[in-house]
Amino acid sequence: MDFQFGDFSEQAVSRFELMLKTNEIQFFDATEFEEIGQYYIDTANLSMAKKAIEVGLSQHPESTELTLLLVEYYILTNTFDEATLLLDNLLSLEPFNEYAYQHMAVIQSKSNQHQEAIESLKKGLSYSSFKYEFHSLLAMEYLHLDEYFMAKEYFIKCLEAEVTDNHSLYNIIYCFESLKDTDGAITYMNEFLNKDPYNEVAWHQLGRQYLAKKMYEEAITSFDFAIICDDCFIGAYLELGKALEHLGRYNEAINHYEVTLTIDDPTAFALLRIGECHLKLGNDTLGVKFIKKAIHEDPLLDKGWISLCEFYMHKNAYAKVLHYVRKAVKIDNTHVRYWRYYAQANKALGFMEEANLAYERLVNLGNYEIQTWLDWSQVLLQMQEYDSGIKALRQGIEFHPENSQLHYMLAGFYMMQAKASEASFFLKNAYSINPKDLDVFYETFPTSKTSPLVKDTLTQS
Repeated sequence: MDFQFGDFSEQAVSRFELMLKTNEIQFFDATEFEEIGQYYIDTANLSMAKKAIEVGLSQHPESTELTLLLVEYYILTNTFDEATLLLDNLLSLEPFNEYAYQHMAVIQSKSNQHQEAIESLKKGLSYSSFKYEFHSLLAMEYLHLDEYFMAKEYFIKCLEAEVTDNHSLYNIIYCFESLKDTDGAITYMNEFLNKDPYNEVAWHQLGRQYLAKKMYEEAITSFDFAIICDDCFIGAYLELGKALEHLGRYNEAINHYEVTLTIDDPTAFALLRIGECHLKLGNDTLGVKFIKKAIHEDPLLDKGWISLCEFYMHKNAYAKVLHYVRKAVKIDNTHVRYWRYYAQANKALGFMEEANLAYERLVNLGNYEIQTWLDWSQVLLQMQEYDSGIKALRQGIEFHPENSQLHYMLAGFYMMQAKASEASFFLKNAYSINPKDLDVFYETFPTSKTSPLVKDTLTQS
């Protein structure tokens, strides 16, 4: 029940407020009370809305519309019992009132009774000549239940009734994606575009589905059509750039990313992609320049910091890596990849104390990858921190009991402490898991190759 407010309704509101101030009862027709009540609801003045509706019902006790407006007030104030009682009474008198079922469904939905809400909406739908709103609400209820197929079907009904309903269009794609039905999404979008060939959102969504299928040429065609329909559609330019990148057409991708910079304020994503493309083309100076711009635009863009660190890691410019990763860690000190770069750069530069702290931080952040334990143990080995190395490796073996490299490394640490039985035990375990890794053990612990302990242990294996 939406009203358009003009001079008439403003006069009614003014008269109503004057009546309250003077305490003189004035008569308003039911329609005026509806408009007054709706005005207060729309302006979030709920206490005045309740007064207007109650006075209206005192003058027009049989008004269905005012009763429904009071129900709406109760729903907004989460007073569901009173709202339900009103609706039950109304439906006993008007069992075919579609709006009563709609309000009942809203209450049930807010009470997490989504199946009951669906039943109420279906009843209301059967009595309604305006199906769109019921279809939309039904679709949302099925979404609440993760019943994506049924939600999709009702969103499709919405789109059939209102071809410009992009909200439903997005939700249809969401349902297809939740159902992991990319082919179904492509088929549907192509059929829809036959009816509405100038819908830029549909072309864009079709392109995204082709991207998911790695059908890059088809994706490019779809994004091109989206841009033809709307030459300021930033999302289409960005997705087109991504598709071109997949085909190695980096210069074309750059051109499309750069278009977005002329349409609106630069986005960190576009600047980053331009930088990455330049790096792939060997334009290192330009690449780094644009990645730095992306980080300046959005310091929280972790992909920007990672891209910069990755570039300098490949160049073995570890001091540069440290320079940038320290800045990144100040912004987010819980990012696992930042700490990995920090650890690797410090290790490469021989700053073992810092590397040790970084690997410890990595593990504390929940990074339990095999390489983390191995790299950390190598740092501790160089520091001759054998007790700490043993503790770390035993912890790593708890997560990766079948990894031979961890067992070999732990055997070596015990050898460094002259703990023969422990060294023999873990060496035997390691050799039984993977004898091929023995050469790595010899390289890491050169004296082990001539060790009687090692020879005796391997002979027994």
